[in-house]
Amino acid sequence: QVRLVESGGGLVQPGGSLRLSCAASGFTFSSHVLSWYRQPPGKERELVATRTSTGTYTNYADSVKGRFTISRDNAKNTVYLQMNSLKPEDTAVYYCCAGRALGRRDYWGQGTQVTVSS
Repeated sequence: QVRLVESGGGLVQPGGSLRLSCAASGFTFSSHVLSWYRQPPGKERELVATRTSTGTYTNYADSVKGRFTISRDNAKNTVYLQMNSLKPEDTAVYYCCAGRALGRRDYWGQGTQVTVSS
């Protein structure tokens, strides 16, 4: 059974940091492209960051470049999203996603809430 379980969300003040984790099981983690998406309140889900298995390709939304970093530990079947200098507009439910190739979205986690507010 495929599972993606996010953790690390919460309430943080503007300018603060959070590190999201997504633990995967039930599929060959090391061969999949891993991504983070987010869905702000009342808006559509959007791509935040993507990283291939070996890290030869990474991509970030313009709105998070220089502030967020996606990384993965293939030995632990876990992908991370380090979020620094958080802004209120980063408030959203964050989802991890695994795909068999770039552009594919085969598996989803249940999401974790991130709220940036003073």
